[in-house]
Amino acid sequence: MSIIRHSILRAALLPVSLAAVLAMPAAAQQVQLAPQAARITDEAIHADLAGYESVQGRIKALNDAGRPIRDYHLAKAQCWLDVSFHEYTRNDRSDFPQAALTESEKLIVGMEQGASPLPTDTPLVNGAARLREDLWRRFGALHGAPGFACAAQAAACGEVELVHAGNEFNQQQWRHSKPYIQIAEELVGDAEAMARQCAAAELAASAAPATAAAPPATGVLTANVLFEFDRTGRADIRRYTLATLEREMARLREEGLALTSVALIGHADRLQGRGFEYNQALSEKRARTVRDLLVERGIEAGAISYTYRGDTEQVQQCEDVSPRVALRECLIPNRRVEVLLHYRR
Repeated sequence: MSIIRHSILRAALLPVSLAAVLAMPAAAQQVQLAPQAARITDEAIHADLAGYESVQGRIKALNDAGRPIRDYHLAKAQCWLDVSFHEYTRNDRSDFPQAALTESEKLIVGMEQGASPLPTDTPLVNGAARLREDLWRRFGALHGAPGFACAAQAAACGEVELVHAGNEFNQQQWRHSKPYIQIAEELVGDAEAMARQCAAAELAASAAPATAAAPPATGVLTANVLFEFDRTGRADIRRYTLATLEREMARLREEGLALTSVALIGHADRLQGRGFEYNQALSEKRARTVRDLLVERGIEAGAISYTYRGDTEQVQQCEDVSPRVALRECLIPNRRVEVLLHYRR
């Protein structure tokens, strides 16, 4: 999902009253939403909406003063505001709407006061579960990387969506967190692509015509192919994860990247109870299944290598999730084959 599509999705989730920004003076004080038990009168709800609109107005004022939309901290303030308002309108009775709104305001105050440096951490507000360590690592790797300025907006929103997903996981388990995990997955891919393109453009612009050609840039695109519980066949792959793989392969063509090799890493979840060797075998069979799929898609077999790690690298823990059917669904990110598409430009 591009950052524009993500913005459209968010706009569809927000009522017109928030989108219609009011011209209000900036103020450093924190907006306090009505206590959950008091959100039953028109007056309380109107006051909360006015608070949201005042925060939105402060973000607009920062942009009007010259801070670009794609700025990491402005984007993050907006995304914290968006997820707060989204959950408020869904009648989230927890502390999450207030906590997310407060994070937005902390960044706004820092920008209004010209603080430097501004924080880049992403707190797990309201005790949100830390889901998908692999995605956290990919977002973390973007910070400070060449071209990050172009990727900052997508990275900021993706990090906030991971917290949003973790909050939903705590309240209603993985089924309710999945849409926000998917947004984060798409945003990290978009951010990585934008960083690559920006870095390449910067390199081309800075290269002196008389100098020797620089060595080709290299890198890796990442996708995860997920399998059903205790399954390894082609029909056992979650179809939407194949779409993610296809999108990353399409990036190679769209960005003019030459595929040099593919590394596959097979994994299993921790549920088998049949020992390390059984899970090793599961992860190997899954890697071989994906290898065969890639060969059918025209990738040379000799360019593909694979390893398998059983249940040694769990990216989602799912502690205290029940019943067992819910636990199986929660652990699906661990039943994966990592696809690493190595390229040169």
